Amino acid sequence: MRADAKKNRSQILNVARDALTEHGTDASMRDIARRAGVGLATLLRHFPTREALFEALLCTNLDALTQKADELETSTSADKALLTWFRELVAFAQSYRGVIAMMAAAHTNPDSALYASCAAVHSAGAQLLLRAQGEGMARADMNGDDLFALITALGWAVDQPSFAPRADHLVHLVTSAILTNPSSGDIEKQRAEADR
Repeated sequence: MRADAKKNRSQILNVARDALTEHGTDASMRDIARRAGVGLATLLRHFPTREALFEALLCTNLDALTQKADELETSTSADKALLTWFRELVAFAQSYRGVIAMMAAAHTNPDSALYASCAAVHSAGAQLLLRAQGEGMARADMNGDDLFALITALGWAVDQPSFAPRADHLVHLVTSAILTNPSSGDIEKQRAEADR
C-alpha cells in the first residue's frame, strides 16, 4: 500500500473511532469521509461497507475479548472466569452504541465482515460456559447460543439511556441466573467493586 493510501486509511480509522464513540453505529459514512479529509469514494475504496469499516475498528477489541477468555479459562475458577468475561463484553458493548445489534446480526452471517471476530467471541464464551457447567457452577440447560443471546439482550438494554444507569444491577441479575454456585461470593464482590 502506498504511503498516502496508508495515511488516508489511518486517518479514516481515527475519525471513524471518534464518530463511533459519539454517534454509535449510525455514524454517517459521508461525515466520516468529510472529517477525515477524504472523498467518500476514497473511504469506500478502503472500506466498501459500513460493516467492513466497523470490523477494522472493532476486531482488535473483539480479538482481545477472545484472548481474555483464553487467559481466564486457565487462570481462575470457572464461575469467576465466566463472570469476569461476561462483564468485560458488556462493558465493550456499552463503549460503542449500537455495536451489539451489529454483532448479533453478524455472528451467524458468514458474508458479514464481522463474522469471524463475532464467531470467535461466541465460541470463547461458549467454552467458558462449558467449563462452568462441567464443574457444576452454571445452569446445565443452556448453551453458547443462549449465552450470546443473553449478552445481546443485556447489551441492547444498557445501550438505552433509561437502562444504562442500572447496567451493573442488570449484569448481576443475568449472571445470577446463569451461575448456580458462585464461589465465595464472587458475584456480590464484583458487584460491589463495580458500584464504586
